[in-house]
Amino acid sequence: MIEFKSKEFHIKRIANCISEEIKLRQKFDQHLVLGLATGSTPIPLYDELVRLHTEENLSFRNVYTFNLDEYCGLEDNHPESYHTFMNVNLFDKVDIPRENIFIPSGQIEPLFERDYCEGYEQTIKDLGGIDIQILGIGRSGHIGFNEPGSSVDSITRKVKLHDITRRDAASDFGGFDNVPTHAITMGMKTILSANRIFFMAFGEAKQEITKRAFCGEITDDIPASHLQKHNKKTICIDFNIN
Repeated sequence: MIEFKSKEFHIKRIANCISEEIKLRQKFDQHLVLGLATGSTPIPLYDELVRLHTEENLSFRNVYTFNLDEYCGLEDNHPESYHTFMNVNLFDKVDIPRENIFIPSGQIEPLFERDYCEGYEQTIKDLGGIDIQILGIGRSGHIGFNEPGSSVDSITRKVKLHDITRRDAASDFGGFDNVPTHAITMGMKTILSANRIFFMAFGEAKQEITKRAFCGEITDDIPASHLQKHNKKTICIDFNIN
């Protein structure tokens, strides 16, 4: 389903969906597993979830979260790490137990990377899979750090970052050469296994790549295009791609 409405409408709708699902699971003493994204796109969503927590007493005590990715080589407390991003924008502001938070580590020794990634996958499976996955899109068509060429069967793994992706992050790191060259990312198969997906893209800069992803052919060259095959997704955009 593609919905062309204002960003504010989409943010409220997604946040309310998450809130209602959390509350429903709480009634039956069940947990909810959220797949979370970083970048500027989901920040308003996290702001609204924080508002629901502080103003409407929404508790996150029964929520588990799995982030899509993390840069290799960054300490958790690095200002540009996704650990820092998530803590600043969401986790430090709600009552989610710290042991319920899973973000890929950027500090795994190469010898142990495969076992670590397999363990990340297994933890998701042990909790019953991702219930609601939040996604954005990069200019290369990536979701998470699944860069062009990523297979639909890919799982959590170490990847080399596309130059476009690194250029887009250059200002955050004080220059292109300072941007990490690799990352750990949840794979396409893992993302597509989520029960429900909310894809968000706002602003003209995301219009062309979003149109290619959802109105063009399904191809590994645009990893986001594989979302066309997911039967319970909502495409939340504030521009027309028809």
